[in-house]
Amino acid sequence: MLAGFLADQRTTLVLKCAGLDGTEGAASIARRAVEPSTLSLLGLVRHLTDVERRWFGAVLAGQDDAGPLWSSAGDPDGDFDGAAADPASVAAAWKAWREAVDFAERFAAEAPDLDVSGHDAWRGTVSLRWVLVHMIEEYARHNGHADLLRERIDGARGV
Repeated sequence: MLAGFLADQRTTLVLKCAGLDGTEGAASIARRAVEPSTLSLLGLVRHLTDVERRWFGAVLAGQDDAGPLWSSAGDPDGDFDGAAADPASVAAAWKAWREAVDFAERFAAEAPDLDVSGHDAWRGTVSLRWVLVHMIEEYARHNGHADLLRERIDGARGV
């Protein structure tokens, strides 16, 4: 059930960004919400990639190389600030997101139960159950942002 709700939230993000590819689409997907915010659909894709990698890769699976791709301690908003309006950057972000999601889905499907746990320096010990609930919340919150961003780009509503 938790994996299903998370899959629905991930699909919603994809639908909110649908059709925004190529040169014109790259400019749209990287369009900022309103100054001084650097929030954009592309920034959300990059942010959620880093979040997927952190919780499933680094915390639960203990992968040393599963750190963030775009944000860092020195640049905590790099996922949003560095979202560039070019097709190659957009393609790279989606590729990284798909890889992170694929890993997370495999990890959750292969886990013996929801009590599999890992250690997070900030939260302490967290279970797969906690991570799935947190990820549903994370996507749901950001999909609300994506609703507003997409409506500003071309008036698209729904999903």
